[in-house]
Amino acid sequence: MARIIVVTSGKGGVGKTTTAASFAAGLAKAGHKTVVIDFDVGLRNLDLIMGCERRVVYDFVNVISKEANLKQALIRDKRVENLYILAASQTRDKDALTDDGVARVLEDLSADFDYIVCDSPAGIERGAMMAMHFADEALIVTNPEVSSVRDSDRVLGMLEARTKRAANGEDPVKQHLVLTRYASSRVGKGEMLSVEDVTDILAIPLLGVIPESEAVLNASNAGSPVILEQDSSAGLAYDDMVARFLGEDRPMRFLEDKKGLFGRMFGRRA
Repeated sequence: MARIIVVTSGKGGVGKTTTAASFAAGLAKAGHKTVVIDFDVGLRNLDLIMGCERRVVYDFVNVISKEANLKQALIRDKRVENLYILAASQTRDKDALTDDGVARVLEDLSADFDYIVCDSPAGIERGAMMAMHFADEALIVTNPEVSSVRDSDRVLGMLEARTKRAANGEDPVKQHLVLTRYASSRVGKGEMLSVEDVTDILAIPLLGVIPESEAVLNASNAGSPVILEQDSSAGLAYDDMVARFLGEDRPMRFLEDKKGLFGRMFGRRA
């Protein structure tokens, strides 16, 4: 039975799809058969970051509405063995994501895959709620700024109250924090929150810190998950993040933590 992991955020533009693509690629590189699904119906971007936009014939909504089957819609990645992509529709709206339809697709995928990674739209609208509803675990992606962290805190509340696990009284969705676009130099100047600031506010385990890096934009433009760029700090940080998720003990790199914004405001020592 596959493990279903939602990659979510409260605020848009935090690097959620970049994280979903690299996380799924990292799991596949580690030998786990993995599929990543784009839940952002109408505004799909995952296929661009994965470099398979020209290979999309059928999409997630086609499978839900039984206009195509999974074999027709799944796209096999050409670079990473064991990695598959299920693209979102650009022509439908999010009402096409029905509870029964999504449940059926996830159940069918669970028979063949080790991990199902759900790339959620930002916020708490229908697509985002559907992406997190069936999750076993969640990666909460946030930037080190107050508005992003505040919105992520609201998403944590939804994960605790509005998922299938919550409704059935099961163990809660396991939560992991991924802090993206982190720049230690700006933390030292008090221009952004420190890692300690963010973890104090959200109070969930930190899985990875991804440094600000031009490699992220370059990889996205090239249609390649940045985790495959092992000569970049962001690629190495994502590789570390996946290893930690799979149980390996790796130290956090690229931190150089100093006093962040909250630390400067309240005189806390770094």
